[in-house]
Amino acid sequence: MGQCWTKVCTQNDNVKSITAELGGENVHLITTLEKWEEKNLEARKAGKIVAVNFSTSWSNPCREIAPSYSELADKYPSILFLTVDVDKLAELTTKWDIKATPSFFFLRDGRQLDKLVGSNKEELQKKMMAIAESN
Repeated sequence: MGQCWTKVCTQNDNVKSITAELGGENVHLITTLEKWEEKNLEARKAGKIVAVNFSTSWSNPCREIAPSYSELADKYPSILFLTVDVDKLAELTTKWDIKATPSFFFLRDGRQLDKLVGSNKEELQKKMMAIAESN
């Protein structure tokens, strides 16, 4: 479930896809507005908080934080974890005013509860714990 990024490279005239697994059954890769709406509606109906990681395929900080985000998804199954590929969803990136990646948003009923910009693992863990306790 949920791949954080896909990079295509060419080797010996063969194109191969290299993917890094975000892992965890509670992380969903969002690449379309329809999927975004579907998952947010699902969270609202279930009364879940949504954690959103706005990420890119080429960002080292995004790659470095991905395993920690996945671990948090496993630790907090009552929260719906999404990863948005900002390169594929420019409209959503603009709507949420994403200026840097990774950017993490925490939402309840579509409204922002909190935000973290950057790949600070300790701060992400602190915010996630506080959000989970408020749920």
